[in-house]
Amino acid sequence: MVSSYLLSLREGLEAALIIGIVLGALRKVRRTDLAPALWLGTLAATGVSVLAAVLLTLFGLSLEGPAEKIYEGITMFLAAGILTWMIFWMSGQARNLKGELEDGVNKAATGYAAGKNSIFWLAFVAVVREGVELALFITAAFFAGNNEQVGANTIQTLAGVVLGLGTAVLLGWSLLASTVRLDLRRFFQVTGLLLILFAAGLVAHGIHEFNEINWIPSVVEHVWDVNFFIDEKSVFGELLKTLFGYNGNPSLTEMIGYIGYLITVGIFFGISSSKREVAAVQPQA
Repeated sequence: MVSSYLLSLREGLEAALIIGIVLGALRKVRRTDLAPALWLGTLAATGVSVLAAVLLTLFGLSLEGPAEKIYEGITMFLAAGILTWMIFWMSGQARNLKGELEDGVNKAATGYAAGKNSIFWLAFVAVVREGVELALFITAAFFAGNNEQVGANTIQTLAGVVLGLGTAVLLGWSLLASTVRLDLRRFFQVTGLLLILFAAGLVAHGIHEFNEINWIPSVVEHVWDVNFFIDEKSVFGELLKTLFGYNGNPSLTEMIGYIGYLITVGIFFGISSSKREVAAVQPQA
C-alpha cells in the first residue's frame, strides 16, 4: 500500500500540476471555452490508463509456471527502467514545466476547432504518459507483493492508489489556487530518493524471478537468512518487500543487482542534483 501510495502521489501530482497549469494558461489568454476539451482529454487518458493497469494485471495473473516468472521479471525490470528515467527527467524539468506548458497552450489556442483538438491532445498525451507509467509501476508493485494473498494485495494496492491520487489532487489544487507554495524541485528530489530505493527493489525482485527459472544464476542461493528476525511473509516483512524489495534470504546475484543499482543510480542522481543546485545559485550571484 505504501509503495502504491508513493507512486500514485508522485505521478498524480505531476498530472494535477499539468492540468492546473494548462487551465491557468487558458484563463490568461481568455480561452476558458477550451476547458471542456481539456477535461475530455484528461478523462480519456484516465480511461486508457485504468484499462492498461487492468489488462497488465489480468494477463500476469493468467500465466502459470515459467511464463509467470518471465512476465513478472520483465515487468519488474521494465518498471525499474522507466521509473529511473522518470526520476531524472522530472527532477530536471520541474523548474521549467510551467513555462513550457504555457507556451504550448498559447500556440494551441488559435482558432476554436483547432484549439479544441490541440488542447484535447495536449491534455491526453500529458496525462496518459503519467497514467500508463503508473499502471506499469502499480502492476510491478502488485506482483512484488505476496501472490498467495491476491485479494488482500489487490485491496491494499487500490487503497494506496486512491489515497495517493487524492493527496495529489489536494496538493495540486492548493499549489495553484491558494498561497500555499511547495518547492517542487525539492519535492521531486526527496520522492526521487525514495523511488530509487523502490526501483532497486524491483531490480532485485526481477533477478529473483529469473533465478527461479535459471535465466540468471543464483551463484549463492542464500547469502544469509534473517527470516527468523523479520519474516518476509509477515505484515512488516511484506511492507518492506513491496516498498524496498526486502528478501529475508536473498541470492548473491539479487544482492549484487540491488547494491549495484543503488550505488550507480545514487551517484548519478547526486551529481545531477548538485549541478542543478549550482545552476540555480549562479543566476542569483
